[in-house]
Amino acid sequence: MSDAISILIVDDEPIARSRLREQLADIAPEFPHRIVGEAANAPEALSRIEASSPQIVLLDVQMPGMTGIELARHISARAAATESPKPMPLVIFVTAFEEFAVEAFEVRAIDYLLKPVRAQRLLEALRRAATRLPSDQIQAIDQLARATNTRRRHLSVHERGRVILVPLEQVVYLKAELKYITVRTREREFLIEESLTSLEDEFSDRFVRIHRNALVARPSIAGFERVTPDAEEDAGDPYWQVVLRDVNERLPVSRRQWSTVKNLVT
Repeated sequence: MSDAISILIVDDEPIARSRLREQLADIAPEFPHRIVGEAANAPEALSRIEASSPQIVLLDVQMPGMTGIELARHISARAAATESPKPMPLVIFVTAFEEFAVEAFEVRAIDYLLKPVRAQRLLEALRRAATRLPSDQIQAIDQLARATNTRRRHLSVHERGRVILVPLEQVVYLKAELKYITVRTREREFLIEESLTSLEDEFSDRFVRIHRNALVARPSIAGFERVTPDAEEDAGDPYWQVVLRDVNERLPVSRRQWSTVKNLVT
């Protein structure tokens, strides 16, 4: 079955996962596949995706801690930011909540199935997903997230074979360094592979750009201080830097961004 489509099932209810397994077994002659695993929540799902590289994820919407739509945003962001040889999976949502389904169909999401799912409907969705290109998948997930006014509440960090979810409200700043983004919290630093520009667009109400390579959380800005380089060092013109509330660090503000950030603290 090396050519069979690989599928991951993500649902917090064991009965729902079992039901999907049964239906997948029923349609196996028409849609050859292999189930690479199950997950009961978003962190488990992210770990499974990293380890197994499924081609399709059957994803519940309402799960504790992080919704399926937010999880799909993580998948989308990771796919857009990396050139990994592991392609990100296609997503088919499976939910009991009709209100989300209506909005999904309006923006032509990959597919959105209402529980209880009929085997023939599942087969149709799988066949459609199998013909989609990765770029279509990323666009559809982003459209769905915007239509439901849902965005991520965490940043997902892949570290030593596990997935850590960092709550957005704990992030002090985001700083681009080579191919990674440093996520700084009060306690420590994490590294993620995403685009700083995409993060700025997604979280523009929380973070402000202070430099071409840095975003700072607005609540973490305690003030600004002016730095005058030592004349003996001939280090250039004076500049401003951000004083942070939660960490003992200073970050420089570029001249271009100073007019934007200087009024954030009164």
